Amino acid sequence: MKKEWSVGELLATSSAYWKGCALQAGVRLGVFTAIHDRKMDLPEVARAIDGDERATEYLLNALAALGLLVKDGSHYSNSAAALEFLSRESRQYMGHIILHHHHILDGWAQLDHAVRTGAPAQRRSYGEEVERESFLMGMFNLAMGIAPRITSLIDLGGRKRLLDLGGGPGTYAIHFCKANPDLSAVIFDRVTTEPFARKTVSKFGLADRIDFAGGDFNFDPITDGPYDVAWLSHILHSNGPEQCQEIIGKTVRAMEPGGLILIHDFILDDTKDGPEFAALFAINMLVNNSHGRSYSRQEIADMMESAGIRDVSLHPFRGPSDSSIIYGTL
Repeated sequence: MKKEWSVGELLATSSAYWKGCALQAGVRLGVFTAIHDRKMDLPEVARAIDGDERATEYLLNALAALGLLVKDGSHYSNSAAALEFLSRESRQYMGHIILHHHHILDGWAQLDHAVRTGAPAQRRSYGEEVERESFLMGMFNLAMGIAPRITSLIDLGGRKRLLDLGGGPGTYAIHFCKANPDLSAVIFDRVTTEPFARKTVSKFGLADRIDFAGGDFNFDPITDGPYDVAWLSHILHSNGPEQCQEIIGKTVRAMEPGGLILIHDFILDDTKDGPEFAALFAINMLVNNSHGRSYSRQEIADMMESAGIRDVSLHPFRGPSDSSIIYGTL
């Protein structure tokens, strides 16, 4: 059912970035980490984050108004959610993906230019290493939240060798192997990702079952096969249709007969006007990427079938941002 728009809804949507920027500033400045499980007054917080006291007060009050901080007289403390997700001291820290959103904000502010030109917007750089860390750690933390659910819903019984294509730190490979004791896996990703991936795999005690193969799947052949199951999570949306077709074709060529191929992404309805997140994510690709976009169920199914994949179906899984899975066999 489509939203009924009012003046209030229009203004709230137009100014929604105020909330996002306040949250991003709180994370970037380390407000939630500085406070952690304590109560701190304004001068203490300002000193901890090296902030101007007057400006810090405005930010703290706004974060309290959003329910992220709790204000008690002259003291501030974290809300339960902020303590769990926004303090670096927490194992559930989600600040990396929030910082990634901060890094791409400049591009979104130039959306009108991107629509006119069809080209990504020019945005400031926060440093290649900083941006890579926030992206990789952000993707890792998001995947950690849904991978256990996905692996409980997908039966890989009898499968022996998994390809985690573009798998980054290997979050899904790790959870698929944890759920399937007879399964081994290879993470295929760029060589710059290898140290992070190997460290993560070792942390889960799976270095003897999960290996890493360095390469760029847009240019290099997929090595270390054959595989009998392939997992392609959130890689199609960074590529144009021809690139996607080639990626799927390369995957097929690395598979054994009867292999299972699973594609996980923000997938549009065939009308392309929903789900909301997938439609907005297409814009995120426009402002940050030369060719990528969100694809519809039918578009992905057609690519898979053109590559020789049979019995293509939509899995019932739905992620928190309406991600979904399309799968088929060779």
